[in-house]
Amino acid sequence: MPTNINDKLKSLSPAQRKKVQDRASQLIAEEMTLRELRHARKLTQVRMAKKLGISQDSVSRLEKRSNLMLSTLRKTIEAMGGSLSIIAQFPDREPVVLSGLAGDDKEI
Repeated sequence: MPTNINDKLKSLSPAQRKKVQDRASQLIAEEMTLRELRHARKLTQVRMAKKLGISQDSVSRLEKRSNLMLSTLRKTIEAMGGSLSIIAQFPDREPVVLSGLAGDDKEI
């Protein structure tokens, strides 16, 4: 008989369940869409549009895109109050922060 995740979690001790839930929360927090990030920063599309100098509809479309220019992504993250870093990870060395990739292009 197949076992589902809820059955497996019920079989764990309370300490083990908490550890699994904490790790799951950590993993979920590490990955967000632009829309989820905007919500987490408590920003509306209208406010983002004003910060970026574009329409609210453009913000909506930007959040749905799966392929953004780095300069557009950088401007969007900065409009939320953050900064963008690109990190290359390899199995045989420490991560490397790439520089000079998100220049001052004006395209959004």
